[in-house]
Amino acid sequence: MSAQTLVTGQPAVLTKSTGAQARGLGAYLGRALGTGVLTLAIVLAAWQGLILILGISPFIAKGPADVFNWLFTVPAAAENRVLILTNLGITLTDAFLGFVAGILVALILATLFTLSKGIEHALMPIALLLRSVPLVAFVPVLILITGRGPSIAVVTGAIVVLFPALVNIAFGLRSASPQVSDVIAVYGGTPFTALRKVALPSSLPSFFAAIKISIPGAITGALLAEWLATGQGLGWGIVVAVSQVKNFEVWSSVVIITIVSMVLYGVAQFAENLVLRRMGMDQSAGN
Repeated sequence: MSAQTLVTGQPAVLTKSTGAQARGLGAYLGRALGTGVLTLAIVLAAWQGLILILGISPFIAKGPADVFNWLFTVPAAAENRVLILTNLGITLTDAFLGFVAGILVALILATLFTLSKGIEHALMPIALLLRSVPLVAFVPVLILITGRGPSIAVVTGAIVVLFPALVNIAFGLRSASPQVSDVIAVYGGTPFTALRKVALPSSLPSFFAAIKISIPGAITGALLAEWLATGQGLGWGIVVAVSQVKNFEVWSSVVIITIVSMVLYGVAQFAENLVLRRMGMDQSAGN
């Protein structure tokens, strides 16, 4: 028995395992940050390079330095940041509510589909219909139903999120081991027990895939609703700035929402890695 066991009452192997997990997580975080920095550098270089290669007028096209100066160095930089961040806050709130609504509805429907083929045959055509109708054409109908308040942005974001999240989550729930489900049934377990004990844990990779797909989708839905209905947020701000030829504001708004989307995607990726490691389902262990 080691000294550590005598002092703490726990085997030293637990500390080693915890230390290994911490080092692995730290290594993953370092790789993720490095990848993010490299991706950002490539995007900035491509952005500036395309402007130079295509010969776009500086009045129309703004490069990375132009956006940085407009946000941080010009005399009105503070006012510019307040404008962008205020609109960004509205858009992210709309996107978050739409994201949560879409994911919850997709999870409920996927669960019902797994438990009952009849429910799937009844409701899946409706989900397909929502997906197949162009959202730009569908928003006016939603405006008639919900009005032009924040609810239209939530509904629009939820519709964008719903179908891809539903497909991914349903696929994950059905990927559970049928042998384990059979064992649960043999010992008297119900289909709901098999769903809770087997299908839901095994669907975590697909659930996180749905989350990562849904983040940019929810933001797109919020921007579209703001443009067509609410008259608030970055979606509306970009439209107004374009009509008033405020090109610095247009480019800055697009850059900020793009960066935020990338950051949120990275956060979801990190959360996925953390949860799957704890569940013993880490898919990057062999990479």
